[in-house]
Amino acid sequence: MSGPTADAQLRGFIAKFTPEHQRIIRGTRKALRARIPTATELVYDNYNFFVIGYSPSGRPSDSIVSIAAGANGIGVCFIRGKGLPDPEGLLQGSGNQTRFLRVPGPEVLHRPAVKALLAAAIAKSRAPLPKKGRGALVIRSVSAKQRPRRKKG
Repeated sequence: MSGPTADAQLRGFIAKFTPEHQRIIRGTRKALRARIPTATELVYDNYNFFVIGYSPSGRPSDSIVSIAAGANGIGVCFIRGKGLPDPEGLLQGSGNQTRFLRVPGPEVLHRPAVKALLAAAIAKSRAPLPKKGRGALVIRSVSAKQRPRRKKG
C-alpha cells in the first residue's frame, strides 16, 4: 500500500498554517505556477520553514525562486537575486546570492515591478525551462521536528 500523494502531502503541510497564511501560500503558488508552469515544484517541510522551490531541471541547485513560509509570514526568495534589476528597491536581504520579497498577499506578484523581477530571475536561470508540459510536484524532505507554523497567543 502506498502513502499519500504529493498533492495530499502538500495540502497537509499548508494546513498547518493560519487560514490567512494558507490563503497567501495558495495564492502565491497559483501565481508562480501560472508564471512558470513547466518548472518542477520542490517541496520541503523543514525545521524552520515550509518551502516550495521552482526549478527548471528538478535539481534544487537550479531553482529560480521559492516560496518560504513560517509563522511570521511568507516570502518569495529569488535564489540568484543579488544583481537583479530592482529599481523600486523591493528585494530585501544582504547575502552573497539570495534576495527575498515579503508577500503580505498574493496580489503582490501581479505588480509590474514584481513581474519584471520574476522575468529577470527566469532569464538569469542556470538551466532553461522546459518549453512545454507541466512541471512535477516533488516532496523532497519532511523534518520530524519543526518550529510552530502558527504564532503563539
